[in-house]
Amino acid sequence: MIRLEVNGKNCRLDVPHDMPLLWVLRESLGLTGTKYGCGTGMCGSCTVIVSGEAVRSCQVSAGDVRGKVITTIEGLDINHPVKQAWISQRVPECGYCQPGQIMQAVELLTRNPHPSDRQIDEAMGGNLCRCGTYKRIRRAIMEASGNVENMP
Repeated sequence: MIRLEVNGKNCRLDVPHDMPLLWVLRESLGLTGTKYGCGTGMCGSCTVIVSGEAVRSCQVSAGDVRGKVITTIEGLDINHPVKQAWISQRVPECGYCQPGQIMQAVELLTRNPHPSDRQIDEAMGGNLCRCGTYKRIRRAIMEASGNVENMP
């Protein structure tokens, strides 16, 4: 049995310790907002926040996150400044990468509430978008940075 705190809820799961967190979230907990992209941690589609740090859930095992606080896209309120900025800037096209992009942006703004363009590019560089919405992503992060003090 592995105990996790996911989106503010304590979970006790009978899963293998080496099972990737991505599959624990999607298959065991039904939290399908976190996406499978490449399976190698290179695309960022599976990004979640573990104890304040953005991580690729396909590369972290359930045993590695035992007892840690995990936040997925489902754990962010619809009124979260980053989600609102994503809507305002019309960031998504296909939308597949967006949960990972949003979670990476949340971690960036938590760590650095007012990032420069360069800092945004560095933080977001590992999250790929097949639709090429990078300029809108940057604008959304800049918009959200103006409201970061109000993050729920």
